[in-house]
Amino acid sequence: MEQYLEILGVIVGFVYLWLEYKASIYLWVASVVMPAIYLVVYYDAGLYADTAINIYYLIIALYGFIAWRRGGNSSDTELKISHINGRQTVAMVALYLVLQLGISLALKHFTDSTVPWFNGLTSSLSIVGMWMLARKYIEQWVVWAVVDILSVVLYIHTELYFTAALYALYAIIAIFGYREWKKMMLSDE
Repeated sequence: MEQYLEILGVIVGFVYLWLEYKASIYLWVASVVMPAIYLVVYYDAGLYADTAINIYYLIIALYGFIAWRRGGNSSDTELKISHINGRQTVAMVALYLVLQLGISLALKHFTDSTVPWFNGLTSSLSIVGMWMLARKYIEQWVVWAVVDILSVVLYIHTELYFTAALYALYAIIAIFGYREWKKMMLSDE
């Protein structure tokens, strides 16, 4: 049964990726369904940080939908694709470092995870990437490419082969997604 659930998660993941590639606000609908499925898949695989992060994904999906729809403020204009600034980059790096340490130590000391540092790495980068996506920063594609490549290794190690294949595709599409968003960003200027 778990393998069928994993395959369903992959299918929803393809839909999500297409919607993200097109910068469609409806990606946030898939951002609710996919984490709900992967809560079960990751828990069964012993990937506790990935399990927990899917709760964050559910919450950030609501924030992302509102931010994209209202331009991130009280206006009624849709949020535009933009670049992250230097101050925000420093804040994201600091957040990543704190999350990496906290998640990895929690996994090491409070779970039976066999990959606490690696799972902490992908989880903390994913938290940063989702926030960047919710703010519609083009650089989120770079973060996701790194997460996706690392996740392929992690999921092969934990024998989640369908999910590993999905993340391999995500890594490839991240390159094209960056290019597509760059075109969209330039046409909005």
